[in-house]
Amino acid sequence: MEYKFTIPGRLDGLNDYTAANRTNPRKGGRMKKKSEESIIWYIRQQLPGVHITDPVLIYYQFYEKDRRRDNDNILSCAAKFVQDSLKKAWVIKDDGQKYIPHFYFDTNVDKDNPRIEVTITELTQAQAKMSLRELLKDLETG
Repeated sequence: MEYKFTIPGRLDGLNDYTAANRTNPRKGGRMKKKSEESIIWYIRQQLPGVHITDPVLIYYQFYEKDRRRDNDNILSCAAKFVQDSLKKAWVIKDDGQKYIPHFYFDTNVDKDNPRIEVTITELTQAQAKMSLRELLKDLETG
Protein backbone atom coordinates (compact mmCIF):
# COMPACT_ATOMS: atom_id res chain seq x y z
CA MET A 1 0.00 0.00 0.00
CA GLU A 2 1.17 3.52 -0.78
CA TYR A 3 0.21 6.77 0.95
CA LYS A 4 0.97 10.36 -0.03
CA PHE A 5 0.73 13.76 1.59
CA THR A 6 1.99 17.24 0.75
CA ILE A 7 3.48 19.95 2.94
CA PRO A 8 3.03 23.36 1.27
CA GLY A 9 6.02 25.70 1.28
CA ARG A 10 9.30 24.55 2.71
CA LEU A 11 10.71 23.61 6.09
CA ASP A 12 13.68 25.22 7.78
CA GLY A 13 16.99 23.74 6.72
CA LEU A 14 19.78 22.35 8.85
CA ASN A 15 21.67 25.66 8.68
CA ASP A 16 18.64 27.50 10.12
CA TYR A 17 18.15 24.89 12.83
CA THR A 18 21.86 24.90 13.77
CA ALA A 19 21.89 28.71 13.97
CA ALA A 20 18.78 28.67 16.17
CA ASN A 21 20.35 26.14 18.55
CA ARG A 22 23.55 28.18 18.75
CA THR A 23 21.54 31.27 19.63
CA ASN A 24 19.56 29.49 22.33
CA PRO A 25 18.78 25.76 22.68
CA ARG A 26 15.16 26.61 23.45
CA LYS A 27 14.90 28.50 20.16
CA GLY A 28 15.89 25.36 18.26
CA GLY A 29 13.39 23.33 20.26
CA ARG A 30 10.63 25.82 19.48
CA MET A 31 11.54 25.70 15.79
CA LYS A 32 11.31 21.89 15.75
CA LYS A 33 8.03 21.90 17.71
CA LYS A 34 6.45 24.48 15.40
CA SER A 35 7.51 22.52 12.31
CA GLU A 36 6.21 19.24 13.73
CA GLU A 37 2.86 20.78 14.71
CA SER A 38 2.43 22.03 11.15
CA ILE A 39 3.47 18.71 9.60
CA ILE A 40 1.16 16.74 11.91
CA TRP A 41 -1.74 18.99 10.86
CA TYR A 42 -1.09 18.20 7.16
CA ILE A 43 -0.71 14.49 7.94
CA ARG A 44 -4.03 14.38 9.82
CA GLN A 45 -5.80 16.27 7.01
CA GLN A 46 -4.44 14.08 4.21
CA LEU A 47 -3.99 10.66 5.87
CA PRO A 48 -6.94 10.35 8.27
CA GLY A 49 -7.08 6.99 10.02
CA VAL A 50 -3.85 5.67 8.50
CA HIS A 51 -1.87 3.49 10.92
CA ILE A 52 1.01 1.46 9.48
CA THR A 53 2.67 -1.28 11.51
CA ASP A 54 4.93 -2.70 8.77
CA PRO A 55 8.28 -1.23 7.73
CA VAL A 56 8.09 1.60 5.18
CA LEU A 57 10.07 3.27 2.44
CA ILE A 58 9.75 7.06 2.43
CA TYR A 59 10.32 9.09 -0.73
CA TYR A 60 10.65 12.87 -0.40
CA GLN A 61 10.16 15.13 -3.40
CA PHE A 62 11.28 18.64 -2.53
CA TYR A 63 10.05 21.45 -4.75
CA GLU A 64 12.15 24.48 -3.86
CA LYS A 65 11.58 28.03 -5.10
CA ASP A 66 15.17 28.06 -6.44
CA ARG A 67 18.42 26.11 -6.23
CA ARG A 68 20.05 28.17 -3.46
CA ARG A 69 19.90 25.57 -0.67
CA ASP A 70 22.14 22.51 -0.67
CA ASN A 71 20.40 19.14 -0.85
CA ASP A 72 21.83 18.03 2.51
CA ASN A 73 20.61 21.25 4.13
CA ILE A 74 17.10 20.68 2.74
CA LEU A 75 16.88 16.97 3.59
CA SER A 76 18.46 16.86 7.05
CA CYS A 77 15.82 18.71 9.04
CA ALA A 78 12.91 17.78 6.80
CA ALA A 79 13.52 14.04 7.13
CA LYS A 80 13.95 14.30 10.91
CA PHE A 81 10.90 16.51 11.43
CA VAL A 82 8.64 14.55 9.05
CA GLN A 83 9.60 11.15 10.44
CA ASP A 84 9.17 12.30 14.03
CA SER A 85 5.79 13.77 13.05
CA LEU A 86 4.66 10.53 11.37
CA LYS A 87 5.39 8.74 14.64
CA LYS A 88 3.68 11.37 16.80
CA ALA A 89 0.60 11.27 14.54
CA TRP A 90 0.54 7.46 14.93
CA VAL A 91 0.85 6.90 11.17
CA ILE A 92 3.93 4.75 11.73
CA LYS A 93 4.70 2.66 14.78
CA ASP A 94 8.22 4.04 15.24
CA ASP A 95 10.80 6.04 13.31
CA GLY A 96 13.77 3.76 13.97
CA GLN A 97 15.59 1.71 11.33
CA LYS A 98 13.37 -1.31 11.98
CA TYR A 99 10.34 0.65 10.73
CA ILE A 100 12.03 3.03 8.26
CA PRO A 101 14.88 0.96 6.81
CA HIS A 102 15.20 3.28 3.77
CA PHE A 103 14.30 6.75 2.59
CA TYR A 104 15.42 8.76 -0.41
CA PHE A 105 14.71 12.07 -2.10
CA ASP A 106 14.76 14.24 -5.20
CA THR A 107 14.98 18.01 -5.38
CA ASN A 108 13.16 20.04 -8.03
CA VAL A 109 12.38 23.72 -8.59
CA ASP A 110 8.87 25.16 -8.62
CA LYS A 111 9.14 28.87 -7.84
CA ASP A 112 5.35 29.31 -7.85
CA ASN A 113 4.46 26.33 -5.65
CA PRO A 114 7.29 25.23 -3.32
CA ARG A 115 6.28 22.12 -1.38
CA ILE A 116 7.34 18.74 -0.06
CA GLU A 117 5.56 15.67 -1.41
CA VAL A 118 5.99 12.63 0.83
CA THR A 119 5.25 9.11 -0.41
CA ILE A 120 5.15 6.26 2.11
CA THR A 121 5.28 2.70 0.78
CA GLU A 122 4.56 -0.28 3.03
CA LEU A 123 7.18 -3.02 2.79
CA THR A 124 7.23 -6.71 3.49
CA GLN A 125 9.79 -8.00 6.00
CA ALA A 126 11.83 -9.40 3.08
CA GLN A 127 11.79 -6.03 1.29
CA ALA A 128 12.85 -4.25 4.50
CA LYS A 129 16.05 -6.33 4.49
CA MET A 130 16.98 -5.44 0.88
CA SER A 131 19.44 -2.74 -0.10
CA LEU A 132 17.79 0.40 -1.43
CA ARG A 133 18.89 -0.44 -4.97
CA GLU A 134 17.42 -3.95 -4.74
CA LEU A 135 14.27 -2.63 -3.12
CA LEU A 136 13.58 -0.01 -5.79
CA LYS A 137 14.11 -2.61 -8.49
CA ASP A 138 11.76 -5.03 -6.67
CA LEU A 139 9.06 -2.36 -6.31
CA GLU A 140 9.40 -1.40 -9.96
CA THR A 141 8.94 -4.97 -11.20
CA GLY A 142 6.46 -6.06 -8.53
